[in-house]
Amino acid sequence: MEGWGRYPRYYSEVLEGGGPETLPQMVTSAEGLIARGNGRSYGDASLGEQATLMCRGLSRMKAFDVSTGLLTVEGGALLADILHAFIPRGYFPPVVPGTKFVTVGGMIASDVHGKNHHRDGGFGACVTELKLVTARGETLTCSRSENAALFEATIGGMGLTGVIVEATFALKPIESGWIRQNTIVANTLAEALTALTASDAMTYSVAWIDCLARGATLGRSLIFTGEHATRQEVEAEKAADTLYPSLKPAKLALPIDFPAFALNRMSVSAFNQAYFTAGARKAGKPALVHWNPYFFPLDGIGDWNRLYGSRGFLQHQCVVPDDNALAVLGEIIERFASSGRGSFLAVLKKLGSGSGLMSFPFPGYTLALDLPATPDVFPLLGEIDKMVVEAGGRLYLAKDARQSRRTFEAGYPHLAAFRELRQSIGADIRFNSRLSTRLGI
Repeated sequence: MEGWGRYPRYYSEVLEGGGPETLPQMVTSAEGLIARGNGRSYGDASLGEQATLMCRGLSRMKAFDVSTGLLTVEGGALLADILHAFIPRGYFPPVVPGTKFVTVGGMIASDVHGKNHHRDGGFGACVTELKLVTARGETLTCSRSENAALFEATIGGMGLTGVIVEATFALKPIESGWIRQNTIVANTLAEALTALTASDAMTYSVAWIDCLARGATLGRSLIFTGEHATRQEVEAEKAADTLYPSLKPAKLALPIDFPAFALNRMSVSAFNQAYFTAGARKAGKPALVHWNPYFFPLDGIGDWNRLYGSRGFLQHQCVVPDDNALAVLGEIIERFASSGRGSFLAVLKKLGSGSGLMSFPFPGYTLALDLPATPDVFPLLGEIDKMVVEAGGRLYLAKDARQSRRTFEAGYPHLAAFRELRQSIGADIRFNSRLSTRLGI
Protein backbone atom coordinates (compact mmCIF):
# COMPACT_ATOMS: atom_id res chain seq x y z
CA MET A 1 0.00 0.00 0.00
CA GLU A 2 1.00 3.62 -0.49
CA GLY A 3 -0.26 7.15 0.04
CA TRP A 4 -0.91 9.73 -2.65
CA GLY A 5 2.80 10.55 -2.87
CA ARG A 6 3.51 6.87 -3.64
CA TYR A 7 6.32 6.95 -1.09
CA PRO A 8 6.81 4.98 1.10
CA ARG A 9 5.23 1.63 0.24
CA TYR A 10 4.40 -1.07 2.79
CA TYR A 11 2.56 -4.34 2.96
CA SER A 12 -0.57 -4.29 5.09
CA GLU A 13 -3.51 -6.55 5.78
CA VAL A 14 -6.56 -4.88 4.24
CA LEU A 15 -9.92 -4.98 6.02
CA GLU A 16 -13.11 -3.88 4.25
CA GLY A 17 -14.96 -1.66 6.70
CA GLY A 18 -18.57 -2.40 5.79
CA GLY A 19 -21.32 -0.51 7.61
CA PRO A 20 -21.23 1.23 11.01
CA GLU A 21 -22.86 -1.76 12.68
CA THR A 22 -19.95 -4.09 11.78
CA LEU A 23 -17.08 -1.74 12.62
CA PRO A 24 -16.93 -2.19 16.42
CA GLN A 25 -16.37 -5.93 16.12
CA MET A 26 -13.78 -5.43 13.36
CA VAL A 27 -11.92 -2.83 15.42
CA THR A 28 -11.72 -4.95 18.57
CA SER A 29 -10.45 -7.97 16.64
CA ALA A 30 -7.32 -6.21 15.38
CA GLU A 31 -4.25 -4.37 16.65
CA GLY A 32 -1.94 -2.00 14.83
CA LEU A 33 -4.96 -0.77 12.87
CA ILE A 34 -5.65 2.52 11.09
CA ALA A 35 -8.71 3.71 9.20
CA ARG A 36 -8.22 4.79 5.57
CA GLY A 37 -10.59 6.99 3.60
CA ASN A 38 -9.71 7.70 -0.04
CA GLY A 39 -5.95 7.45 0.47
CA ARG A 40 -5.15 11.11 -0.29
CA SER A 41 -2.79 11.75 2.63
CA TYR A 42 0.61 11.92 0.99
CA GLY A 43 2.85 9.73 3.12
CA ASP A 44 2.28 6.88 5.57
CA ALA A 45 -0.55 8.29 7.72
CA SER A 46 -3.20 5.96 6.26
CA LEU A 47 -1.04 2.84 6.18
CA GLY A 48 -1.76 0.56 9.12
CA GLU A 49 1.15 -0.82 11.10
CA GLN A 50 -0.47 -4.24 10.75
CA ALA A 51 -3.91 -3.73 9.21
CA THR A 52 -5.64 -0.99 7.22
CA LEU A 53 -9.40 -0.54 7.57
CA MET A 54 -10.97 0.71 4.33
CA CYS A 55 -13.81 3.11 5.13
CA ARG A 56 -15.14 4.25 1.77
CA GLY A 57 -18.18 2.01 2.37
CA LEU A 58 -19.31 4.54 5.02
CA SER A 59 -20.43 6.92 2.31
CA ARG A 60 -24.02 7.89 3.06
CA MET A 61 -25.34 11.39 3.54
CA LYS A 62 -27.84 10.97 6.36
CA ALA A 63 -29.54 14.29 7.14
CA PHE A 64 -29.65 17.95 6.14
CA ASP A 65 -31.39 20.76 8.03
CA VAL A 66 -32.28 23.61 5.67
CA SER A 67 -32.91 26.00 8.56
CA THR A 68 -29.40 25.63 10.03
CA GLY A 69 -27.37 24.26 7.13
CA LEU A 70 -26.28 21.31 9.29
CA LEU A 71 -25.30 18.25 7.26
CA THR A 72 -24.77 14.80 8.78
CA VAL A 73 -22.75 12.28 6.78
CA GLU A 74 -20.86 9.06 7.38
CA GLY A 75 -17.11 9.29 7.77
CA GLY A 76 -16.35 7.80 4.35
CA ALA A 77 -18.51 10.30 2.46
CA LEU A 78 -16.50 11.94 -0.31
CA LEU A 79 -16.19 15.72 -0.43
CA ALA A 80 -16.71 15.54 -4.20
CA ASP A 81 -20.14 13.97 -3.68
CA ILE A 82 -21.12 16.66 -1.17
CA LEU A 83 -20.10 19.39 -3.60
CA HIS A 84 -21.98 17.73 -6.45
CA ALA A 85 -25.13 17.42 -4.35
CA PHE A 86 -25.19 20.79 -2.60
CA ILE A 87 -23.63 23.44 -4.84
CA PRO A 88 -26.64 23.35 -7.21
CA ARG A 89 -28.81 23.80 -4.11
CA GLY A 90 -26.89 26.91 -3.06
CA TYR A 91 -24.60 25.52 -0.34
CA PHE A 92 -20.83 25.12 0.00
CA PRO A 93 -18.66 23.40 2.65
CA PRO A 94 -17.16 25.77 5.23
CA VAL A 95 -13.59 24.62 4.48
CA VAL A 96 -12.14 22.61 1.60
CA PRO A 97 -8.54 21.42 1.07
CA GLY A 98 -6.71 21.34 -2.27
CA THR A 99 -8.50 18.24 -3.58
CA LYS A 100 -12.16 17.24 -3.47
CA PHE A 101 -11.29 13.53 -3.51
CA VAL A 102 -11.03 13.23 0.28
CA THR A 103 -13.43 11.80 2.83
CA VAL A 104 -15.03 13.73 5.67
CA GLY A 105 -13.37 11.42 8.20
CA GLY A 106 -9.99 12.15 6.65
CA MET A 107 -10.70 15.88 6.66
CA ILE A 108 -11.41 15.78 10.39
CA ALA A 109 -8.46 13.50 11.21
CA SER A 110 -6.12 15.88 9.37
CA ASP A 111 -7.99 19.05 10.41
CA VAL A 112 -7.59 20.17 6.82
CA HIS A 113 -7.15 23.84 6.05
CA GLY A 114 -8.13 25.76 2.96
CA LYS A 115 -7.65 29.13 1.35
CA ASN A 116 -9.83 30.69 4.07
CA HIS A 117 -7.97 29.48 7.16
CA HIS A 118 -6.80 33.00 8.04
CA ARG A 119 -10.48 33.92 8.50
CA ASP A 120 -12.45 30.76 9.24
CA GLY A 121 -10.00 28.26 10.68
CA GLY A 122 -9.76 24.59 9.74
CA PHE A 123 -12.43 22.04 8.99
CA GLY A 124 -12.42 20.80 12.59
CA ALA A 125 -13.61 24.18 13.83
CA CYS A 126 -16.78 23.72 11.75
CA VAL A 127 -17.63 20.23 13.04
CA THR A 128 -20.35 20.31 15.69
CA GLU A 129 -20.48 16.59 16.49
CA LEU A 130 -18.93 13.29 15.48
CA LYS A 131 -19.34 9.61 16.28
CA LEU A 132 -16.22 7.60 17.02
CA VAL A 133 -15.64 3.85 17.32
CA THR A 134 -13.07 3.53 20.10
CA ALA A 135 -10.46 0.89 20.87
CA ARG A 136 -12.95 -0.89 23.15
CA GLY A 137 -15.58 -1.13 20.43
CA GLU A 138 -17.82 1.61 21.84
CA THR A 139 -19.45 4.12 19.54
CA LEU A 140 -19.21 7.45 21.34
CA THR A 141 -20.82 10.74 20.44
CA CYS A 142 -18.24 13.51 20.77
CA SER A 143 -18.66 17.28 20.68
CA ARG A 144 -17.44 20.35 22.51
CA SER A 145 -19.85 19.55 25.34
CA GLU A 146 -19.83 15.72 25.30
CA ASN A 147 -16.60 13.71 25.51
CA ALA A 148 -14.94 17.05 24.81
CA ALA A 149 -11.34 15.92 25.38
CA LEU A 150 -11.75 13.04 22.95
CA PHE A 151 -13.40 15.38 20.45
CA GLU A 152 -10.49 17.81 20.61
CA ALA A 153 -7.95 15.01 20.26
CA THR A 154 -9.74 13.48 17.27
CA ILE A 155 -9.60 16.74 15.29
CA GLY A 156 -6.13 16.61 13.75
CA GLY A 157 -5.45 13.31 15.55
CA MET A 158 -4.63 11.44 12.33
CA GLY A 159 -7.08 8.61 13.10
CA LEU A 160 -5.17 7.61 16.24
CA THR A 161 -8.11 7.99 18.67
CA GLY A 162 -10.59 5.79 16.79
CA VAL A 163 -12.62 5.42 13.62
CA ILE A 164 -14.81 8.39 12.65
CA VAL A 165 -18.07 6.86 11.47
CA GLU A 166 -20.25 9.97 11.34
CA ALA A 167 -19.92 13.76 11.48
CA THR A 168 -22.13 16.83 11.49
CA PHE A 169 -21.04 20.24 10.20
CA ALA A 170 -22.70 23.34 8.78
CA LEU A 171 -22.70 24.20 5.08
CA LYS A 172 -22.76 27.87 4.18
CA PRO A 173 -25.21 29.43 1.70
CA ILE A 174 -23.89 30.72 -1.63
CA GLU A 175 -25.62 32.59 -4.45
CA SER A 176 -23.70 30.96 -7.29
CA GLY A 177 -21.13 28.36 -8.22
CA TRP A 178 -18.64 31.01 -9.33
CA ILE A 179 -15.71 32.66 -7.57
CA ARG A 180 -14.85 36.30 -8.15
CA GLN A 181 -11.06 35.97 -8.45
CA ASN A 182 -8.46 38.72 -8.45
CA THR A 183 -4.80 38.14 -9.29
CA ILE A 184 -2.01 40.12 -7.62
CA VAL A 185 1.60 40.04 -8.83
CA ALA A 186 4.35 39.99 -6.20
CA ASN A 187 7.90 40.41 -7.52
CA THR A 188 9.54 39.26 -4.28
CA LEU A 189 8.71 37.12 -1.26
CA ALA A 190 8.36 40.25 0.88
CA GLU A 191 5.74 41.56 -1.53
CA ALA A 192 3.92 38.22 -1.44
CA LEU A 193 3.70 38.21 2.36
CA THR A 194 2.55 41.83 2.34
CA ALA A 195 -0.14 41.04 -0.25
CA LEU A 196 -1.44 38.07 1.75
CA THR A 197 -1.62 40.20 4.90
CA ALA A 198 -3.39 42.97 2.98
CA SER A 199 -5.91 40.35 1.83
CA ASP A 200 -6.95 39.36 5.36
CA ALA A 201 -10.46 40.69 4.76
CA MET A 202 -10.90 38.47 1.71
CA THR A 203 -12.54 35.10 2.28
CA TYR A 204 -10.01 33.18 0.18
CA SER A 205 -6.36 33.86 -0.59
CA VAL A 206 -3.42 31.75 -1.73
CA ALA A 207 -0.08 32.35 -3.43
CA TRP A 208 1.74 30.33 -6.05
CA ILE A 209 5.51 30.83 -5.80
CA ASP A 210 8.14 30.49 -8.49
CA CYS A 211 10.58 28.61 -6.32
CA LEU A 212 13.37 28.67 -8.91
CA ALA A 213 13.52 32.47 -9.06
CA ARG A 214 16.61 33.83 -7.32
CA GLY A 215 18.35 37.08 -6.52
CA ALA A 216 16.19 40.18 -6.82
CA THR A 217 13.14 38.08 -7.80
CA LEU A 218 13.44 35.47 -5.04
CA GLY A 219 9.96 34.35 -4.06
CA ARG A 220 8.13 36.06 -6.90
CA SER A 221 4.51 35.02 -6.72
CA LEU A 222 0.97 35.21 -7.98
CA ILE A 223 -1.61 35.79 -5.24
CA PHE A 224 -5.15 34.65 -5.99
CA THR A 225 -7.89 36.11 -3.81
CA GLY A 226 -11.52 35.12 -4.11
CA GLU A 227 -15.10 35.57 -2.97
CA HIS A 228 -18.22 33.61 -3.78
CA ALA A 229 -19.84 35.59 -6.60
CA THR A 230 -23.30 37.00 -6.02
CA ARG A 231 -26.25 36.25 -8.24
CA GLN A 232 -26.16 39.82 -9.52
CA GLU A 233 -22.49 39.56 -10.49
CA VAL A 234 -23.05 36.34 -12.41
CA GLU A 235 -26.14 37.54 -14.21
CA ALA A 236 -24.26 40.66 -15.30
CA GLU A 237 -21.57 38.58 -17.04
CA LYS A 238 -23.11 35.15 -17.69
CA ALA A 239 -26.46 33.76 -18.76
CA ALA A 240 -29.03 33.42 -15.99
CA ASP A 241 -29.07 29.62 -16.33
CA THR A 242 -25.36 29.37 -15.46
CA LEU A 243 -25.63 30.37 -11.79
CA TYR A 244 -24.49 26.89 -10.83
CA PRO A 245 -22.33 25.64 -13.70
CA SER A 246 -22.03 21.92 -14.28
CA LEU A 247 -18.87 20.06 -13.35
CA LYS A 248 -17.04 18.68 -16.36
CA PRO A 249 -14.89 15.55 -15.99
CA ALA A 250 -11.12 15.89 -16.06
CA LYS A 251 -9.89 16.48 -19.60
CA LEU A 252 -6.37 15.26 -18.94
CA ALA A 253 -5.00 12.16 -17.28
CA LEU A 254 -1.56 10.60 -16.94
CA PRO A 255 -1.90 7.00 -18.17
CA ILE A 256 1.70 6.09 -17.33
CA ASP A 257 4.43 7.17 -14.94
CA PHE A 258 6.58 10.04 -16.21
CA PRO A 259 10.25 9.13 -16.74
CA ALA A 260 12.63 10.37 -14.04
CA PHE A 261 14.33 12.90 -16.33
CA ALA A 262 11.08 14.69 -17.27
CA LEU A 263 11.10 16.94 -14.21
CA ASN A 264 14.35 18.85 -14.15
CA ARG A 265 15.50 22.40 -13.59
CA MET A 266 14.93 23.37 -17.22
CA SER A 267 11.41 21.93 -17.52
CA VAL A 268 10.25 23.32 -14.18
CA SER A 269 11.83 26.71 -14.90
CA ALA A 270 10.08 26.86 -18.29
CA PHE A 271 6.75 25.98 -16.71
CA ASN A 272 7.20 28.54 -13.93
CA GLN A 273 8.06 31.30 -16.40
CA ALA A 274 5.04 30.53 -18.57
CA TYR A 275 2.68 30.27 -15.58
CA PHE A 276 3.94 33.52 -14.03
CA THR A 277 3.67 35.41 -17.32
CA ALA A 278 0.16 34.14 -18.01
CA GLY A 279 -0.97 34.98 -14.48
CA ALA A 280 0.59 38.45 -14.56
CA ARG A 281 -1.49 39.32 -17.65
CA LYS A 282 -4.65 38.78 -15.59
CA ALA A 283 -3.53 40.96 -12.67
CA GLY A 284 -5.94 43.73 -11.73
CA LYS A 285 -8.74 42.26 -13.85
CA PRO A 286 -11.26 40.50 -11.58
CA ALA A 287 -12.85 37.52 -13.31
CA LEU A 288 -15.50 34.91 -12.62
CA VAL A 289 -13.88 31.49 -12.20
CA HIS A 290 -15.68 28.14 -11.91
CA TRP A 291 -15.45 26.84 -8.33
CA ASN A 292 -13.67 23.64 -9.37
CA PRO A 293 -10.45 25.07 -10.90
CA TYR A 294 -10.28 27.76 -8.23
CA PHE A 295 -10.29 25.35 -5.29
CA PHE A 296 -9.07 22.14 -6.93
CA PRO A 297 -6.78 22.94 -9.87
CA LEU A 298 -4.91 19.64 -9.80
CA ASP A 299 -8.11 17.59 -9.80
CA GLY A 300 -8.36 18.55 -13.46
CA ILE A 301 -5.49 16.13 -14.19
CA GLY A 302 -6.30 12.49 -13.49
CA ASP A 303 -3.63 10.57 -11.57
CA TRP A 304 -1.35 13.60 -11.47
CA ASN A 305 0.82 11.88 -8.88
CA ARG A 306 2.32 9.89 -11.77
CA LEU A 307 4.07 13.09 -12.80
CA TYR A 308 6.97 12.18 -10.50
CA GLY A 309 7.38 8.66 -11.83
CA SER A 310 7.28 5.32 -10.08
CA ARG A 311 9.72 6.50 -7.40
CA GLY A 312 6.99 8.74 -5.97
CA PHE A 313 7.34 12.18 -4.44
CA LEU A 314 7.46 14.00 -1.12
CA GLN A 315 5.52 17.06 -0.11
CA HIS A 316 7.26 19.21 2.47
CA GLN A 317 4.74 21.49 4.16
CA CYS A 318 5.76 23.63 7.09
CA VAL A 319 4.28 26.51 9.06
CA VAL A 320 6.39 29.22 10.69
CA PRO A 321 5.34 32.15 12.90
CA ASP A 322 4.60 35.56 11.38
CA ASP A 323 7.65 37.31 12.81
CA ASN A 324 10.08 34.74 11.36
CA ALA A 325 8.33 34.13 8.07
CA LEU A 326 10.25 36.39 5.69
CA ALA A 327 13.73 35.31 6.78
CA VAL A 328 12.98 31.61 7.23
CA LEU A 329 10.83 31.07 4.14
CA GLY A 330 13.25 33.13 2.09
CA GLU A 331 16.13 30.88 3.17
CA ILE A 332 14.08 27.74 2.44
CA ILE A 333 13.22 28.91 -1.07
CA GLU A 334 16.81 29.99 -1.69
CA ARG A 335 18.10 26.55 -0.69
CA PHE A 336 15.66 24.77 -2.96
CA ALA A 337 16.43 27.12 -5.84
CA SER A 338 20.20 26.80 -5.45
CA SER A 339 19.92 23.01 -5.31
CA GLY A 340 18.09 22.98 -8.65
CA ARG A 341 15.22 21.00 -7.17
CA GLY A 342 12.50 23.49 -7.94
CA SER A 343 8.89 22.53 -7.40
CA PHE A 344 6.20 23.86 -9.72
CA LEU A 345 3.65 23.06 -7.00
CA ALA A 346 4.90 25.62 -4.50
CA VAL A 347 2.03 27.10 -2.48
CA LEU A 348 2.05 29.78 0.23
CA LYS A 349 -0.90 30.55 2.53
CA LYS A 350 -1.59 32.50 5.68
CA LEU A 351 -2.95 30.47 8.60
CA GLY A 352 -4.86 31.17 11.78
CA SER A 353 -5.21 29.00 14.89
CA GLY A 354 -5.91 25.26 14.85
CA SER A 355 -8.81 23.78 16.79
CA GLY A 356 -7.54 20.32 17.71
CA LEU A 357 -4.98 19.07 20.20
CA MET A 358 -2.68 18.00 17.35
CA SER A 359 -3.79 20.39 14.61
CA PHE A 360 -1.07 21.56 12.26
CA PRO A 361 -2.04 25.24 11.80
CA PHE A 362 -1.09 28.12 14.06
CA PRO A 363 -0.89 31.85 13.21
CA GLY A 364 1.79 32.19 10.58
CA TYR A 365 2.58 31.24 7.00
CA THR A 366 2.63 27.77 5.49
CA LEU A 367 4.76 26.77 2.51
CA ALA A 368 4.21 23.52 0.60
CA LEU A 369 6.68 22.12 -1.94
CA ASP A 370 6.55 18.89 -3.97
CA LEU A 371 9.80 17.07 -4.69
CA PRO A 372 10.73 13.74 -6.31
CA ALA A 373 11.58 11.09 -3.71
CA THR A 374 15.22 10.69 -4.73
CA PRO A 375 17.93 9.73 -2.21
CA ASP A 376 19.75 13.07 -2.50
CA VAL A 377 16.69 15.11 -1.48
CA PHE A 378 16.50 13.69 2.05
CA PRO A 379 19.62 15.47 3.42
CA LEU A 380 18.31 18.78 2.02
CA LEU A 381 14.93 18.27 3.70
CA GLY A 382 16.71 17.45 6.95
CA GLU A 383 18.45 20.84 6.80
CA ILE A 384 15.15 22.57 6.08
CA ASP A 385 13.50 20.77 9.02
CA LYS A 386 16.17 22.12 11.35
CA MET A 387 15.48 25.67 10.17
CA VAL A 388 11.74 25.22 10.68
CA VAL A 389 12.19 23.90 14.22
CA GLU A 390 14.58 26.69 15.16
CA ALA A 391 12.01 29.20 13.93
CA GLY A 392 9.32 27.67 16.16
CA GLY A 393 7.52 25.92 13.30
CA ARG A 394 6.38 22.40 12.48
CA LEU A 395 5.48 20.04 9.61
CA TYR A 396 2.04 18.86 8.49
CA LEU A 397 1.46 15.22 9.40
CA ALA A 398 -1.01 14.61 6.57
CA LYS A 399 1.77 15.39 4.07
CA ASP A 400 4.70 13.85 5.94
CA ALA A 401 6.59 10.72 4.92
CA ARG A 402 10.06 11.19 6.38
CA GLN A 403 10.50 13.76 9.17
CA SER A 404 12.46 12.59 12.20
CA ARG A 405 10.97 11.97 15.61
CA ARG A 406 13.07 14.83 16.98
CA THR A 407 11.60 17.29 14.45
CA PHE A 408 8.08 16.12 15.20
CA GLU A 409 8.40 16.29 18.98
CA ALA A 410 9.87 19.79 18.81
CA GLY A 411 6.91 21.06 16.79
CA TYR A 412 3.88 19.70 18.66
CA PRO A 413 3.71 21.03 22.24
CA HIS A 414 0.57 19.04 23.16
CA LEU A 415 2.07 15.68 22.22
CA ALA A 416 2.39 14.47 25.83
CA ALA A 417 -1.31 15.13 26.50
CA PHE A 418 -2.24 13.35 23.27
CA ARG A 419 -0.15 10.31 24.15
CA GLU A 420 -1.68 10.21 27.63
CA LEU A 421 -5.22 10.30 26.23
CA ARG A 422 -4.41 7.53 23.74
CA GLN A 423 -3.10 5.35 26.54
CA SER A 424 -6.10 6.04 28.76
CA ILE A 425 -8.56 4.71 26.15
CA GLY A 426 -6.40 1.84 24.84
CA ALA A 427 -5.88 3.54 21.48
CA ASP A 428 -2.08 3.30 21.75
CA ILE A 429 -2.33 -0.46 21.21
CA ARG A 430 -5.34 -0.64 18.89
CA PHE A 431 -4.70 2.23 16.47
CA ASN A 432 -1.25 2.56 14.92
CA SER A 433 -0.21 3.77 11.49
CA ARG A 434 3.22 3.61 9.95
CA LEU A 435 3.40 7.35 10.65
CA SER A 436 2.55 6.99 14.34
CA THR A 437 5.11 4.20 14.79
CA ARG A 438 7.80 6.15 12.95
CA LEU A 439 7.22 9.25 15.07
CA GLY A 440 6.48 7.55 18.36
CA ILE A 441 2.99 8.98 18.72
